[in-house]
Amino acid sequence: MTRLLEMPDASRPFGLRDRAILELFYASGLRLSELVGLDLEAVNLRARMVRVMGKGGRERLVPFNRPAEAALRAWLVRRASLPGASTAPLFLGVRGTRLTGRSVQRLAARYVAACSTRFGISPHALRHSFATHLLERGADLRVIQELLGHVRLSTTQRYTHVNAAQLLEVYRKAHPRARRSPSR
Repeated sequence: MTRLLEMPDASRPFGLRDRAILELFYASGLRLSELVGLDLEAVNLRARMVRVMGKGGRERLVPFNRPAEAALRAWLVRRASLPGASTAPLFLGVRGTRLTGRSVQRLAARYVAACSTRFGISPHALRHSFATHLLERGADLRVIQELLGHVRLSTTQRYTHVNAAQLLEVYRKAHPRARRSPSR
């Protein structure tokens, strides 16, 4: 994941944008439609939060990390000099208009191919990775549900791929009788 996030070339005109997109995707777990629908006013860099309009018109606040903040700050400096800079969309295409979901899919595929990682990583796979990595590091499933904007917990569970070794480790740490030796 680190290799993929570092692929965009900041010296290229839209390299900063691409880095900001990949960082924000991975840091926040946004849906593709949510990311391309973001306007400038939805991002609070100081608080490192983004206000998202999710499915069903439900609004939620989603935090993001310092690397995403740094990438967004760099993009916003570059964005100010582009055609369309006075418009609302956070992510602009070459013509100064809102970037489309299809464009983001293409740029993600290009970076995946360039860093020679597994093929099949898409913007949606970044969302899965976000959820899985949080769970692997001990985040509560209900918190992940809220961050992803899911109404049902069962939807969130499909996003989280936990391996058997991790399940056993968590079980042994959490269950009061899992570590005790049997009494004789």
